[in-house]
Amino acid sequence: MAKTWGQLEEMQPTVLKMMKNSIVKNRVAHAYILEGMRGTGKREISLLLARSLFCESPVEGYKPCENCNNCKRIQSGNHPDIHLLEPDGLSIKKQQIKELQEEFSKKAVESSRKIYMIIDADKMSAGAANSLLKFLEEPNSQTTALLVTEQVQQILPTIISRCQILSFKPLPTSAMVKQLTENGIDLQNAPLLAHITNNLDEAIALNVDDWFAQAQKIVVKLYEVLKKNPLEAMVTLQGDWFPHFKDKEQVNRGLDLLLLIFKDLLYIQLDKQDQIVFKKESERLRQFALHTSGKSITGQMTAILDAKRKLQANMNPQLMMEQLVLKLQEGSILV
Repeated sequence: MAKTWGQLEEMQPTVLKMMKNSIVKNRVAHAYILEGMRGTGKREISLLLARSLFCESPVEGYKPCENCNNCKRIQSGNHPDIHLLEPDGLSIKKQQIKELQEEFSKKAVESSRKIYMIIDADKMSAGAANSLLKFLEEPNSQTTALLVTEQVQQILPTIISRCQILSFKPLPTSAMVKQLTENGIDLQNAPLLAHITNNLDEAIALNVDDWFAQAQKIVVKLYEVLKKNPLEAMVTLQGDWFPHFKDKEQVNRGLDLLLLIFKDLLYIQLDKQDQIVFKKESERLRQFALHTSGKSITGQMTAILDAKRKLQANMNPQLMMEQLVLKLQEGSILV
């Protein structure tokens, strides 16, 4: 069942206020970029906007009634004037955009309005992005484009300049922890899961995922050996890290976990014990925090964030991790 306007407004009040104003004042843009981390409601709010624009009996002039024929068909994904485009394999191809353009050169089937949604818009190939740019340069007043992305910086600046950006904020971790505990997740695990994902279903799945449980152990082990000699850290990379964190997404998740360990060390030093997320490791982390300077921790956190950027820029994950381990052991960042 689709979430209502009120439910989504609790998640993203600023975005929903902007949408309401656009609809009420009849100033709906011809193209929007909905950007933000995973699990913040981008896709659901895209469909909410579609229902609002197509609804036969909008409540208060802007909220979809959720009961009319159009609302129900959009919820079930079979409205003929709403087109959804997703990556074909690893990317969105030029041919997919061309087919979309051909579809939009025809008249709308049931109304004068058409909407197209591009999911993971940052994954457009260069050809696809250039084709879309031409499409955006000649907007039809009754056509609305919704580009959904977690990586807005990967989209062509010329495309961004032709769109209105709706930025989705991460859900407060306290709200996420509350949702998780209400769904039966132990309070020892909930804070870590809430920091890893904003997506409730994903968090619940991770809670019982053997891969994720093992990932946490490997990350803690890597941190421990970082404090020893460089050789042992490299051995841990070869023997534990590389066999477990195989693809780009898994490596990124491992870096997120590693970053949370350093955050915990900082929280311990700042006497913010309630904000620790590796609760099961809190005693060991307290011992580590006693022998580490705050300046060193912040430098190491910066190195991890830099490694995440390199990963997104398609640097070889193995080389990236080897460089990161050396930087973390130095306790400072090499320019």
